[in-house]
Amino acid sequence: MEWRRLAALFFFLGGTSPLSIFADEFIRSPDPNDGWKFVKETGGISFSSRARAGSSLKEFRAVGEIGASPRAVHNVLDDVVAYPDFMPFTKECRIIKREGDTLFAYQRLSPGIVRDRDYTLRISKKSWPAQGGLVFLDQWELANTSGPGEKPGVLRVKINEGRWLLEPAGAAKTRATYCIYTDGGGKLPALLANVANEVGIRKIFTAVRNQVKLAKYSAD
Repeated sequence: MEWRRLAALFFFLGGTSPLSIFADEFIRSPDPNDGWKFVKETGGISFSSRARAGSSLKEFRAVGEIGASPRAVHNVLDDVVAYPDFMPFTKECRIIKREGDTLFAYQRLSPGIVRDRDYTLRISKKSWPAQGGLVFLDQWELANTSGPGEKPGVLRVKINEGRWLLEPAGAAKTRATYCIYTDGGGKLPALLANVANEVGIRKIFTAVRNQVKLAKYSAD
């Protein structure tokens, strides 16, 4: 159905899922553990949402298991240039630059039934040891001024922030937490996006769960 594709696009805009000394950087604002309300559980994914001050749009969180180690899952997320091959709606994805543990990446989405969307993200990458292995945290925010200028016929995304948190969950298993707060622009109603949040997130989890099966992502 058309509304499902629109909703899926909205929630993919983050694209490209713990607690230690890095917990204070889990997300800048608001508190990452405050205000979440359970929505539903489906497809092995638990969905929650919370309000954001001054916005009719909600922030969403999804927690699910992936059948591979955190390092292998992180290898998938780090393979930014391959996103057009497996991530939903992704037409173009390229690295602009790297600065230490920070990556700047440009992405263009092409859902077909609405105008293309694009944006540049600043993705901060961290990892630290935990029981059972390493924890990985990828956290992003918009950095449109660091990427290509706006293009005719392509809608520039103005709000996009989120994170993936990957934690060991037993032998070759990962507890993945994906959070996203974004506005895809255009005429997608906030109510529709908020109600249909799990559509896009489920597509992303499915894409990652399938892609991590490839041998090239096996943990080093």
